[in-house]
Amino acid sequence: MSEKREDIRNVAIIAHVDHGKTTLVDELLKQSGAFRENQDVGVRVMDSNPIERERGITILSKNTAVSYEGVKINIVDTPGHADFGGEVERILKMVNGAILLVDAFEGPMPQTRFVLQRALDLRLPVLVVINKIDKPQARPLEVVDEVLELMMDLNASDEQLDCPFLFASSKAGYAKRKLEDPDLDMKPLFETILSFIPAPEGDPDAPTQMLISTIDYNEFVGRIGIGKVENGSVRVNQEALVLNHHDSAKRKKVRITKLYEFDGLKRVDVQEAGFGSIVAVSGIEDLHVGDTICTEENPTALPFQKISEPTISMDFMVNDSPLAGTEGKYVTSRHIRERLFRELNTDVSLRVEETESTDCLKVSGRGELHLSVLVETMRREGFEFAVSKAEVIYKTDEAGRRLEPMEIAYIDVPDECTGSVIQKLTQRKGVLNGMSPLSTGYTRLEFEIPSRGLIGYRGEFMTDTKGNGILNTEFDGYSEYRGELSYRRQGSLIAFERGEAVTYGLFQAQARGTLFIGPGEKVYGGMVIGQSPKAEDIEVNVCKTKHLTNTRTSSSDEALKLVPKKIMSLEQCIDFIDTDELLEVTPENLRIRKKILDPVLRKRAGFSRKQG
Repeated sequence: MSEKREDIRNVAIIAHVDHGKTTLVDELLKQSGAFRENQDVGVRVMDSNPIERERGITILSKNTAVSYEGVKINIVDTPGHADFGGEVERILKMVNGAILLVDAFEGPMPQTRFVLQRALDLRLPVLVVINKIDKPQARPLEVVDEVLELMMDLNASDEQLDCPFLFASSKAGYAKRKLEDPDLDMKPLFETILSFIPAPEGDPDAPTQMLISTIDYNEFVGRIGIGKVENGSVRVNQEALVLNHHDSAKRKKVRITKLYEFDGLKRVDVQEAGFGSIVAVSGIEDLHVGDTICTEENPTALPFQKISEPTISMDFMVNDSPLAGTEGKYVTSRHIRERLFRELNTDVSLRVEETESTDCLKVSGRGELHLSVLVETMRREGFEFAVSKAEVIYKTDEAGRRLEPMEIAYIDVPDECTGSVIQKLTQRKGVLNGMSPLSTGYTRLEFEIPSRGLIGYRGEFMTDTKGNGILNTEFDGYSEYRGELSYRRQGSLIAFERGEAVTYGLFQAQARGTLFIGPGEKVYGGMVIGQSPKAEDIEVNVCKTKHLTNTRTSSSDEALKLVPKKIMSLEQCIDFIDTDELLEVTPENLRIRKKILDPVLRKRAGFSRKQG
């Protein structure tokens, strides 16, 4: 018999990037008494990963739980970025309702559409919170209308449209049902969760069924599977079976050795958990997202949506530059291979494949951001390696046509910048699908564009829109190949010899283009030290010192004025490199270099490529 568990609510928080999901969870934790009075909590406690904290984005979904009036509310904070969309879809399988957070100034954004579409498709009730109502330009009532229009656009059912709207400021720690209500606390949100989000249903007497929705990893206990108990109960030392809906051959007998529930930010050991509970289990090797833990009595795998395929790949290889091994702690192919395969324990959208060379692995992910976060994480852990330009993964259909991944790009730009953005994206094989004016002097453009057309575009986009543009993309399946594309119109300035860059050499070189290095930096032959305004590469000698005579002294060097070097972030470097270049990544530096360092061999290779 199916029953409801009124002492539990399972809810996901979904929103566009930077609309305040993680800050809202902080406040719910504080106001439910999850922290001691004197505990120093900090901000955005859920973004535990340092890269998440710096970029202000959530990369991995996080589980937490708060108690309110005797009801346990399991909350899952989900990523808002399209590259981590696979996480969002899996999380929504685990919950009975969603809180949609929308910025009171920006209104629904492309990512809001993406995450809301997933929730509506799963027929989840959605509670809408208009957040950041204390912003100076907030327009909460207009945003309510925009959210309702979006829900109608996405074919929401009548029940879904009849959803509660709350107004909140996560930062100031209050939520209210009407704008004119006083700014007190989060109580109205807690009460609405209990009254509106349905309690989980299941059969307490049925055999165990639990679907694994996310995987965590811990050095001490190995893989930890997190999911919701759909039917029956799970207990420590229970004999169980692991099955998979998409892999009928998978059938493995296991024993559950550890079981945890969530309490605040902690995992608490429990002996048993009933249906509706979100729990973590450890002690099962080779457990994957989408696996069902069940029993011999009822060996039925729960249906589960397939994990989205990667669309972009990069080669990760051992650094073999003249400066190799001088800055990193882990530099060998064994270190790099072990680290990448370890990443597969938690990142289900990633693929790592061997190549013909033992020193090189092909790593495929959902997008540039997905891969650049991995590169940055490894770099901080002390790894030194090189990566190639990101390239898209092609497919071939039955008719033998070449297909490539496509994206829908939603772009909000100041009116005066629309011309240059449309021109650039059209050059990159984009097709303009729609153009609509937004309030406050902005225009929204919608483009259909190949994924490879967006590689390297974000930096250029920021320059073209003077930092005021917003670019969001959503994967749109595979479509016919759109033809050749030239990634970069400018050439590189290449160092001529190994040594240390000096002011005199740099002063001579800066007339040829934009420099990426300053005096005193180590260089080597074949290293890219700047960007040339012309299409071809230019070799320069930045180690050149002035010939000294009685009348020419080195002190006059101090009078030479150098233009400040262009400092490039990891994303900008990945965007900048061309197909014949590599990015050398160390804990201390990012260096761009030619794949072939020797100038004679490089020219030969370039010539034979043109001939071919």
